[in-house]
Amino acid sequence: MSFSTRTLRPVARSLAQAGSAPVQVRNMATLREIEMRLKSVRNIEKITNSMKVIASTRLAKAQRAMQTAKQYGAANTELFKNSEAKSAGGKTLIVAITSDSGLCGGIHSSISKATKAAVKADPEIKLAVIGERAKAQISRAVPDSMELSFSAIGKDIPSFAAASQVADEILSSGVEFDEIHIVYNKFVSAIAYEATTTVLFSEKALREGAGFTKYEMEEDVTKDLVEFALANAIFAALVEGHAAEISARRTAMENASKNAREMMGTLQMKYNRGRQAVITNELIDIITGASAL
Repeated sequence: MSFSTRTLRPVARSLAQAGSAPVQVRNMATLREIEMRLKSVRNIEKITNSMKVIASTRLAKAQRAMQTAKQYGAANTELFKNSEAKSAGGKTLIVAITSDSGLCGGIHSSISKATKAAVKADPEIKLAVIGERAKAQISRAVPDSMELSFSAIGKDIPSFAAASQVADEILSSGVEFDEIHIVYNKFVSAIAYEATTTVLFSEKALREGAGFTKYEMEEDVTKDLVEFALANAIFAALVEGHAAEISARRTAMENASKNAREMMGTLQMKYNRGRQAVITNELIDIITGASAL
């Protein structure tokens, strides 16, 4: 049986169209997916870049507040240094200071790691945690050591009134301690921070200090002085930790924006190549059809 060329051309044309149609549809579906993903990444880049700008603006304000709050911490240092107060060991209370906000890198994890390491070294340590982020991390690891937790502190620059309330809650909670370790993020630079511990002694250790016994002080005055020193230390740690958090958020958003731009470039290149492949296939179909005619 023989077939003429004129008879075979329509069959070949239909087979060619049947084979190329699924590939073209598949390519177009892939292009739509890439385009939707590119649009999504572009929107995310706009958000992260805006958050970086906001963090940069807030950082300058937080640094100014931090310089003022450091004077409170310096006053505490001089007090315990001149009193020559020393702790004879005993019960320790750790106050871990973070915040409720996220999107700021591993700044909360550094406090959680330092706190969990301290509890691992001494299981008798009790904990008071400021901030929901660290609370969620620490409570899973050492739930039995948790005594107090505080939230909704540090949304804006912390105030001395908020620090005083925390100090009052700690002292009136009935938790016994011989010394308090305040763990917070120390602001090193605009791109660096580190977990730091400040040690405060109890009223008894302060009264028995060699330098403090030179002065005749009433017990009520000594108690008020210890309460004020605790509020001072918490306030200084809150403000410095807030500045470190804003700095970490700016760095995190800057890195996120950079990664988004790189992803946008990769997706745009992939989209261009896919679009070029679709156009090439369409040209091949047109040329093949014209040749068949």
